[in-house]
Amino acid sequence: MRHLMSPLDFSVEELNQLLDLANDIEANPEKYAHACEGKKLATLFYEPSTRTRLSHEAAMLNLGGSVLGFSNADSSSAAKGESVADTIRMASCYADICALRHPKEGAAMVAAQNASIPVINAGDGGHQHPTQTLTDLLTIRSLKGRLDHMTIGLCGDLKFGRTVHSLIHALVRYPGLQFILISPEELRLPGYMRKDVLDRGGFPYKEVVRLEDALPHLDILYMTRVQKERFFNEDDYVRMKDFYILDAKKMKLARPDMLVLHPLPRVNEIAVEVDSDPRAAYFRQVQYGVYVRMALILTLLEIKV
Repeated sequence: MRHLMSPLDFSVEELNQLLDLANDIEANPEKYAHACEGKKLATLFYEPSTRTRLSHEAAMLNLGGSVLGFSNADSSSAAKGESVADTIRMASCYADICALRHPKEGAAMVAAQNASIPVINAGDGGHQHPTQTLTDLLTIRSLKGRLDHMTIGLCGDLKFGRTVHSLIHALVRYPGLQFILISPEELRLPGYMRKDVLDRGGFPYKEVVRLEDALPHLDILYMTRVQKERFFNEDDYVRMKDFYILDAKKMKLARPDMLVLHPLPRVNEIAVEVDSDPRAAYFRQVQYGVYVRMALILTLLEIKV
């Protein structure tokens, strides 16, 4: 039995196979429409989510399976004090596979250690968000045709952003990449990520504060929101939340083939006027998220079509 805790749980070869499967699902949805008949997905979401929960549920429904679960810890026995370990043991009696989101780092690993079904980490605190990373990789590969030899800009909350941390971990296994880290001083990428991941892997990177300085050089711009739920101080959040706003004027500085990605939800960091720019890929990214989660469910359940 296999779980997904981190994007590194798959080798590059396995990852390519997963992305190939997702592309085949996109091209031939009817081929997979009954692949999971009789199977159930439990979505155990201890903190709010729209895309991640709905995309997992849509993925299972598209495969002919069914879903059950909860979308808020307050509507589960966690409100009564039930542990994650006990909840997953219970869910293992009802479902064939589980997607779990939790505000505490390491909660998904606790679940995996106590489950008798595959567990998908759907986000654990500021740590990892591997299914978003799979979505990002599929989007980049499908629209750019490759995952190597590019300059990737990561902008916004690089300190608390689990999507950023997961994406960097996954991308450094591909050659020829360089990174531009765009953030205010207070939200810089953590030192352990720079030292243990980028420096150790020999990947060149620059840290800049101004988005305008990075835009002309990028193949991919990965925007993130400043996450209110990760701040301990309301004043710090208010000061940081509108630090970056990508608008049509700034987009004029970018290459004609640059892609803009965003894990969503956005708040103010991408102006609505950018949505009509053909380089805006964040809603296509949402659709790719369904395909890749369909591929992941099939892979973890070891279902061949």
